[in-house]
Amino acid sequence: MGFDQYHEPPEELSQKVRTFARMITSLIEEAEAIGWYEQRISVEKDPQARAIMQNAQGEEFKHFGMDLEFLLRQKKDWRAELKEILFTTGDIVKAGERGEKKVD
Repeated sequence: MGFDQYHEPPEELSQKVRTFARMITSLIEEAEAIGWYEQRISVEKDPQARAIMQNAQGEEFKHFGMDLEFLLRQKKDWRAELKEILFTTGDIVKAGERGEKKVD
């Protein structure tokens, strides 16, 4: 993705917005890496190599969570909405609808 993370001239964006864009890009990259490891793990025959990949995937997942937490600390509405969805049971779509109503 590189420096294509901006859709507006970077010099016109505040430092806070540029940091936010970097963290969004980081979140996307971590999600991609998690998916790549999932594919590699699913076809790897060697148990030791698979274990190493699983460990690396766990690190990527941790980084994904850290990136998400950073973003949620910047966007209180996002946090309020996701509190209705994450770590709950039941229908995920209905939980999302409840979260939307809470923010509105």
